[in-house]
Amino acid sequence: MRITLIGAGNIGSSLLDGLLREGSQPVRDITISDINPQAVSRFQELGIMTLTDNAEAIKNASLIFLCVKPWLVEEILGEIAETLMPGQILVSFAAGVSIDSMARQLGEQPLFRVIPNTAMAVNASMTCIVPAPWVTEEQTSLLRTFLTRVGNTLLLKESELDAATILASCGTAFALRYLHASMQAGVEIGLKPGEAAVMVAQAMLGSAKLMLENGGHPEMEIDRVTTPRGSTITGLNAMEKAGFSSALIQGILAANACYKKS
Repeated sequence: MRITLIGAGNIGSSLLDGLLREGSQPVRDITISDINPQAVSRFQELGIMTLTDNAEAIKNASLIFLCVKPWLVEEILGEIAETLMPGQILVSFAAGVSIDSMARQLGEQPLFRVIPNTAMAVNASMTCIVPAPWVTEEQTSLLRTFLTRVGNTLLLKESELDAATILASCGTAFALRYLHASMQAGVEIGLKPGEAAVMVAQAMLGSAKLMLENGGHPEMEIDRVTTPRGSTITGLNAMEKAGFSSALIQGILAANACYKKS
């Protein structure tokens, strides 16, 4: 199955890195279109075809990934509209661009809105998928199976995608800010920065795996590691007194409000 990526910025590069890391997509079946030679140079060295003509790049592709900023979508769809074949699947990674707006340019082309995150690069993305109403189950299954190569996937309604963008995409930065703050505290209590980073990152990974594999409520797992008068409950209570949960919730609400205005 041939794929084309239009745009090789952070998101496009993350998808490519994840696919190359996973290893089942032959490089001969990948095409990248980007006007910036620096963005594609390292992929070109690996034997991936790189072009600057978007219409030319999508020829013979089964999956076309639109990995560009939202304000470029209309222009790029105009460039490729006449070249698109009925069976080609177009996947937009552009946040905030609705299926209806794309369909006004392309008609009932197989369309998906998808919100991944940069953890695609290490095959650990949370990728949220919204199919257009006219997309077949087979096309949805094909795309979802493909994207599981770079992480977990979840099918959503389009009305849920804005909230998913905040939690699953912006959430990467929120989680990393927690990691950084924990690193700083770790240094203050006697660890080297590199040691602290590994410890906190692994603790975050382990906690995430507990939730994903065991299910249940996070407080159930918290209860398993807290003991009366212990350091864990003391630390948790101090964090709550300082507004930890409230600050996190307020940050997510603020990010959501900002996103809706943009």
